Amino acid sequence: MSVTPTTRNDTPTVDDIERVLGKVVARVKKSWRPILIIALIAGAAFFFLPAVITQYLQYLLYGLFMLFQLLFAVLFMIVQFVALFWFLARGRVYWIQPGESGVGFDDYKGNPEIIEASRRIVTLLRGVKEFKEMGGEVTRGVLLIGPPGTGKSYLAQVISTEAGVPFGYMSAPSFQSMFMGIGNMKVMFLYNKARKLARKYGACILFIDEIDAIGGSRMNQQGGGMPLGALGGMFGGGGSGLLNELLNQMDPPRQDPGWVERILRKIGLRKKAYERPVVLTMGATNIAEVLDPALLRPGRFDRKISVDRPDFDGRKEVIEYYLNKVAHEDLNLDKLSYDTIGYSPAAIKFIVNEAVIQAHFNGRTKVSYQDFTRAREAHEWGLRHPIASMSVEDRRRLAYHEAGHAVAMYKLLRRSRLEKVTIVRHEGALGLAAPKPVQETYTQDKQEILSAIQISLASRAAEELFLKTQLSGVTSDFTSATRMAAAYIGVLGMNGSLYSNLAFLDRPDGAMKGDIDKLLKEQYNKVKQLLARESNLVISIAETLLQKQELDGDEVTALAHEVEEREKDGRPIHYLPATHDAPVSTLELLDKGRDGRLVATSILADNSAELEAEAEKDREEETADAVPLVNPTPAPGPAASQMDMPKKEEA
Repeated sequence: MSVTPTTRNDTPTVDDIERVLGKVVARVKKSWRPILIIALIAGAAFFFLPAVITQYLQYLLYGLFMLFQLLFAVLFMIVQFVALFWFLARGRVYWIQPGESGVGFDDYKGNPEIIEASRRIVTLLRGVKEFKEMGGEVTRGVLLIGPPGTGKSYLAQVISTEAGVPFGYMSAPSFQSMFMGIGNMKVMFLYNKARKLARKYGACILFIDEIDAIGGSRMNQQGGGMPLGALGGMFGGGGSGLLNELLNQMDPPRQDPGWVERILRKIGLRKKAYERPVVLTMGATNIAEVLDPALLRPGRFDRKISVDRPDFDGRKEVIEYYLNKVAHEDLNLDKLSYDTIGYSPAAIKFIVNEAVIQAHFNGRTKVSYQDFTRAREAHEWGLRHPIASMSVEDRRRLAYHEAGHAVAMYKLLRRSRLEKVTIVRHEGALGLAAPKPVQETYTQDKQEILSAIQISLASRAAEELFLKTQLSGVTSDFTSATRMAAAYIGVLGMNGSLYSNLAFLDRPDGAMKGDIDKLLKEQYNKVKQLLARESNLVISIAETLLQKQELDGDEVTALAHEVEEREKDGRPIHYLPATHDAPVSTLELLDKGRDGRLVATSILADNSAELEAEAEKDREEETADAVPLVNPTPAPGPAASQMDMPKKEEA
């Protein structure tokens, strides 16, 4: 059975069209009013709107332009401040990768005890995992305390190299900023980067030099009793806030560092406690007593290492280490070590390099002992500045001033020796007489301090005895003598009193000032008597200085022996005048004459009896007791025995 498909005719008929039109007409009849209103409004707009737009278009465009400019200015200021604070917060930090510095324990010389303490730190940094499994916590702070130049930052580099961890070096003053809060940002950025490196290498070392610049005690008071750092504002202040940020970063609370870890912890997929990366903060200072107690507590700087100047064996080791890096002759290391008593490793390194410079410009290919000595003298006293135009009278005054110091040192020093006496200007000193210790000294007895006072006053005694006048170059001599006398009486209790000025900010009362002056006068009379007895030696040194300008200790010793031999033989001693052109290295016996020659046998005739009576009285009062000191007063150095440069108004 077949089915014939039927077709559908979709063509609209007339009836359909009429039906649709009827519906439209019906709707229009119902809503003709709204349509009419819309048409009228559209017509009015078509005819009147262009004119209005044309009239107010410029104001519309200006408003849009101002809005855009305002938004751009706001955005520019935001970007500018973000960039400014970002760059200001990027402190000057030197990042040294493991092994980059190239120094290890084999390069650190002079303090074997410090190396032993540092090895323990390295062992802990290397074996953090094993140490933590025992339940211990790795040291997070090490404070290095010691004078400048003793190798504190060098030691930190050595520890980082041996431990194989990154090393960040920065100076504490670089954290400070004119904008309050920038220093805090610097500290945060620094420790954030250190923790990232610690997670990568297992540990990281941050070395903050001169940490006392930001770690000073918050108990220090400003004017009006307000603690330091309490002042707010955009500029200045904030010192306490910077210290607080450092304290927080050194021992922060346990907190997940990233947002991924925090999300995992919120949804319960991270259960264990966050392990803080090992960031070892090493600070260096030479005034640890000013640091805030919160900075020194366990958990921050819980380990303290005192890095002091090396002793004899340490200096010998340091000198040998640096001499092996340069071409040098066969030098006596023991002698060089004795010559550098009190030197730091940095100073020894500088002296060796300066000796190379001396040898190079003198046409030699190897460093000699003379080069080493010249370099050391320039380091201690400054560069030589001879005054060629100085008058004969001034040279004569200067020579006897320094000769008084030299003879007092030669006769009174027991554990030191006279190294050099010169009338050549060095920096601010027109001349000087310099002692040098012959051994390591850690204490002083009362006689050594009294001798040091006499040495300082010997210049004035020589002026009055041999020049019959008083000169202006004793400023530093009197200052040094007064300080030692004040310590002798008011600090060390060597005059019978147990009163200490240190309990009252080292300010002596009126009565003690009288005792100090009495002690100074007593020691002055003693050294004056000494120079009177040794008048031949004083004149010999002074007149030889006028010819040679400087004498070392061995030359003074030889001169003293020759004077003693002449005095034993009873031979008269005459001296060349200062105007003589011939060089004089030793005494010369000349015929008597009055043209400038000095006769030592008659120069003290005026007051010899008075001096002898005072000497006899002092000999009866002297005692032989000696009291060792815990904190010795330093022996007089060049600063305590130099002819001062005259002031401008005096010149």
